[in-house]
Amino acid sequence: MAKLKIGGTWAGVVEEVDLHAWTLAMLRDFVAERSNSPSQSINLICAGKILRDDAVPPQTLSQLGIKNNAKILATRASSPQQGISLVAEEERCSRLARIRAAATAMAERHSDGALPIEDFNIEVEDQSGQKVRLGSETDQRAVMMGLMLHAKGKKLIKQGNYKDALEVLSMGEESFSLCDSKVIELIDNVPILQIDMVWCYFMIQDIRWLADAGKRLEIARIGIERAHGKDSLRLRLLQGGRFPELALHLRLELLEGVVAYHTGQLEKSRKALASARAKFEQLQVSDEALSFVMSMGYVERDAKRALRMNNQDVGGAIDFLAEEKAKKLQKREEDMRRRNEIKEQKRYGMTPLKKAVDLERLKELVSIGFDKELAAEALRQNENDTQKALDDLTNPVTNSALQVSIESRKSKRQKQAKDYEIEKVVRMGFERARVVAAFEAGGGVEQVLLRLTEQPGIEPTSASINTHSTAGPNGGASSSAPLPNNDNSDDNINTTNEVEDSKTQRDKEMEDELSADIAKADALADYDIEVNVEGEAITQYLALVESAGTPSQ
Repeated sequence: MAKLKIGGTWAGVVEEVDLHAWTLAMLRDFVAERSNSPSQSINLICAGKILRDDAVPPQTLSQLGIKNNAKILATRASSPQQGISLVAEEERCSRLARIRAAATAMAERHSDGALPIEDFNIEVEDQSGQKVRLGSETDQRAVMMGLMLHAKGKKLIKQGNYKDALEVLSMGEESFSLCDSKVIELIDNVPILQIDMVWCYFMIQDIRWLADAGKRLEIARIGIERAHGKDSLRLRLLQGGRFPELALHLRLELLEGVVAYHTGQLEKSRKALASARAKFEQLQVSDEALSFVMSMGYVERDAKRALRMNNQDVGGAIDFLAEEKAKKLQKREEDMRRRNEIKEQKRYGMTPLKKAVDLERLKELVSIGFDKELAAEALRQNENDTQKALDDLTNPVTNSALQVSIESRKSKRQKQAKDYEIEKVVRMGFERARVVAAFEAGGGVEQVLLRLTEQPGIEPTSASINTHSTAGPNGGASSSAPLPNNDNSDDNINTTNEVEDSKTQRDKEMEDELSADIAKADALADYDIEVNVEGEAITQYLALVESAGTPSQ
């Protein structure tokens, strides 16, 4: 008997599956029943491909290539009447599978202290911007993956793509479920994700979600109260008396009111909607206050956000904006410092267990008089064990061996850099033997190209020559490791073989997309909600409740 892990529309584990007896239709029916959906609306994706079985008689899961512990993504397919072709649906499912795979890969790389492929680290922070480590390595990885998928889901919500957002948020929920429950209780991301999922239900306007929506809202309210404290007192203390949660609570109460209305609980619906309307009015920004804050040099969106989170207090809003500006500057400086540290760590290489050299321990060794490069090599070879590194540094025999190792690695870096430059010129159309000879004469790429093109009758086959590198997306925050520059400096050469080899398995486009989503978010992004749609919905449902009349007591 096998076990299958299902994510997406329904998240869970299917136990006791006989892969030689179960068909795709049986698995689809199983998922459809638990997700309260018609069986024909469920698509199952494994390894990035929609599973199909057109054979007669139907093939078993084993014959379709499904193995024990396989991960399968379940999505809801659009109906034929909606005019979405099977090809378009398959592309959509493939993209969802890529999002999941990229988030998994990035979380695995950034949760265990290994040397990152990128020039940045993904780290979990609290609302004050302080880095935190939650639970075990497994917990940290699951939290990172959940946060990345949640960020992508929120972006899809902003784009109005609620169907895909719901699928991605379901993946995020599954990721969070892998954490220790005590770890999850420390953060408010999980209850906020529940609210976001129900918001997607509401915007899709599918009544079939009603029962599930009620359960999710109950989980959300309990989780938010646990994280924020009774009446948000803990959050108020953390935020210096500010009110960042008002818009989130407004959305929660609106959704509670909608669910209560559709389940016939009119009085409960009226109370929830009335409370949501009071918060909506509290969040309305006056023209005078907005104009005053904008006169201080702030743009309208930032000014509105500050006034909402400070209960319309102009002075508090201006202080908030000044603090946010200072935090962004500090964050930028911290990111730059970390990028430089990662470049330095890449220069030292990875330990035998694929970890980066610990820079704090390196500083300790340098502070007592050891050469920095030599100390880094000692830490690298000894898995960052300071005492063992000290033993090697103070032993003449092992110290000499460390120096030999450094020189060997330096020669290797220089050779790899030179080979890279040779390949770059050869791709321009020059004969390899002549390119090698030109490099042997010395100089960088530009000098070599000058040497090659000065000789009569010799032209490259390529149409143009470009010897200048370009910056990566987002101002150089590309996920890929930097390529060697022309100066052959050790500081500019990343030659860690393991890093280069692992890059070939990456979906760099999707990873860059996910990293951009989380880079743009801030500590209060979950609370920064425009409430115009909510305001219209409150008015609409209050009118429905009133027209339905008050139930008899």
